[in-house]
Order: sequence, then C-alpha cells, then structure tokens
Amino acid sequence: MNCYFSKNYKNTTNAGNKAKTDIEFILQKNGFKNIGLKQSFHTNKISGFFVTLFSVIKTAFCLDKGDVLVIQYPLKKYYYFICRTAHFKGAKTITLIHDLGSFRRKKLTASQEIKRLSQSDYIIAHNTAMQNWLKENGCLTPIECLEIFDYLSPTPTPERTQAHSPYQIVYAGALSPRKNSFLYEWGDYITNYSIHLYGQGFETDKAKGNEHFICKGFIPSDELIKEVEGDFGLVWDGDSTSSCSGEWGHYLKYNNPHKTSLYIRCELPIIIWEKAALAPFVKNNNIGICISNLEDLDDILANIPTADYQTMKNNIRKVSQQLSTGYYCAKACRKACDILSSI
Repeated sequence: MNCYFSKNYKNTTNAGNKAKTDIEFILQKNGFKNIGLKQSFHTNKISGFFVTLFSVIKTAFCLDKGDVLVIQYPLKKYYYFICRTAHFKGAKTITLIHDLGSFRRKKLTASQEIKRLSQSDYIIAHNTAMQNWLKENGCLTPIECLEIFDYLSPTPTPERTQAHSPYQIVYAGALSPRKNSFLYEWGDYITNYSIHLYGQGFETDKAKGNEHFICKGFIPSDELIKEVEGDFGLVWDGDSTSSCSGEWGHYLKYNNPHKTSLYIRCELPIIIWEKAALAPFVKNNNIGICISNLEDLDDILANIPTADYQTMKNNIRKVSQQLSTGYYCAKACRKACDILSSI
C-alpha cells in the first residue's frame, strides 16, 4: 500500500503549510491512503502538538510490510522514529523535502542533515541543484527531482491578455527589511515600471524611491489568483539588488520558493535571478526572464517585444494548469514508488 500521514497545520496562509496540505490532497487523489489522523488546523499549540504526536503514533501502528510511506520533511523530532519504525515493520519511505535546516535557519550542519535524510529509502528534492548538493555532501540515497511545487486552488484565473504600460511587477511575501532588505534599495533603479507589494511588514518610510511601490496588503492566495494586478512576478531574496546575497538570497540557488508557483497560478510571467535553482525551469518552459540584477530591469523590460510577452503568457497558462492538477508531485511520487517496488 502507498500511504502518507497527515498532521496539524494551524492554517494554510503560511506558504509551507499550503504546500504540505496540497501534497496530501494530491497523494490522496492518486491513491495514497492517509494512515494517520485526519488533517487538522488547531491554532492552539498544545492541541496541535498532540494531534501530530498521535498521528505519528497511529501511523507507526498501521504500517505493514511492503508499504511505501511518503514523509514530508522536515518532521523535526519524529523523523528518525517514523523512518526506523517503517523499516522495522518492513515498509519503505519516500522523503519529500520542503526545507533544509542547514541553510537559512542553520539548525543543522550539512553532515547532520545528510545523516538524517539518509534514514529514508528515497528522496524527492526540489531540483537538480538541491539534488547535486545532497550528493556532494555525501547522500547515497536515491534522489528524484520534483521540478516545481504544485499549487492547488479552486479559483479560476481570469483572462489577462493585455499588459500594462508601463509594466507592473508583483512581489508577494514577507516585506520587512530583515528578510528582504533589497526592497529598500530597489527604488533608486526604477524609472519605467511600478511594484505591487502583496504582504505585510513593508516600512514605506525606509524605502528609497518609495513612490514606485504600491502596497496592496495581505491577500489570501485564492483571492490573489483572482484579483492580482501586474504583468510579472518577481522571485528575488536577500539584501542586494545586484545579486541574491545573504542567507535568504543564497538559498535561492537550491530551493523552489513557493511564491514562484503562486505567480504561475496567477499566470504572471516570472522575473527570476539567473543563478536561482528555478531559473532553468523558467527558461526551458519560456515562462519569464532570467536576470543578473535588478538594476538593469528598466532597460530589460523596455526591450521585451509584445509578441514575446504574449508567448510567455501562453506558455505560463499551460504550466499553471499542470500546477493546478498536482502534475509534478504525482509524477515524482509515482516514479519513486515504481523504483522502490523494483528494488
């Protein structure tokens, strides 16, 4: 039996929780059985803790020989327990990575992370850059790539064929100087476009060229897909406009930011740092542009032919449809199960 287990998620306004609950739904749709407790959204920490604990314990009891269990990582204190219990009972595990603790949060060293992940029989990494990093740091477990996170939503995307003049750039997420200090320098380099900010924490008085920024506030993802105003979605992080630097920026070389999937579901062509791990996906699918820095964006946008922009829009509509059906998660998990069943 192919299976997974659910846990308590508090809410789905958090990008990480949204990604995990989407994957549970995709797994269920593709014949995987939830052998833990029912998915829940308790906001109380104590209630949430016990729901997750009991779900892990129930999973351990329900596993049988020959089962394949999908684990969403990180799982903190329960990861070793669930992997070892699965192997003791003759089951195999697939670990689908959401985040690596050895990067931004520095909660683990690289060797500690690899030792932990090596408890699994199969790993689904975000992309080839993350796959290579795991191998280079000593991971011998078979690794498959997800390519990009799916993004489920019942909201249909309205038809938006006409680009604004000048272009409008959308940036969604945490907007405080701590995580995105590049935002506060960016205004110096903007002349012929504007920025629509979706999120909380932007300190307008600290931003250079703040007249170019339009703060839209936090909007739930389903509403954003329907209401977003803009022509491109920006994938950038860190403390510099000239490159994605700092701990947050550096992580873009290895991870798949969930906001990229949100932009695609909004059918916004992507603007992404050329060294980001998702840049090849954007380029190969012709759904946006890869840039070295934000300081040249005025000239870059001015030289995009209308026909090229329309091609990006047409292409991103196709990818958006794939994300809305769980295509990438289903494909990676099916391949992992097929490989494990043949071992």
